[in-house]
Amino acid sequence: MQLNNSSFVSTYLRFLQLVSAFEFLPAGKEMDANESALLEAVVLRWHEKNPMTVREAINLAALGSPATLHKRITRLREKEMLSTLNREGDRRAKFLVPTELALDYLNNLGQFMQQAQVEPSV
Repeated sequence: MQLNNSSFVSTYLRFLQLVSAFEFLPAGKEMDANESALLEAVVLRWHEKNPMTVREAINLAALGSPATLHKRITRLREKEMLSTLNREGDRRAKFLVPTELALDYLNNLGQFMQQAQVEPSV
């Protein structure tokens, strides 16, 4: 199988090289791929000004069973990547919101994406 040399492939591969050489999170705060996928889904909804509730998150069937997703939410909260928020006047629904640590993590990823677009292939 031959690797396509399109600029998108090259940029993405440079991005992966940059990311693999950098420790984004403090010790004990590292995330596995499943936690990252859940965090990304939550942050995307938050960015769209439509925060995800815990109930919605545990029903993301593509990311796991409700019990598994509940454990992942708990781990992300323990790692200080997510927090919960109640809307004023409604204590029933808990909304998931990214913490400063999560936003710093995503900011670092964004900087590496930008760097990968600018730097020539190695």
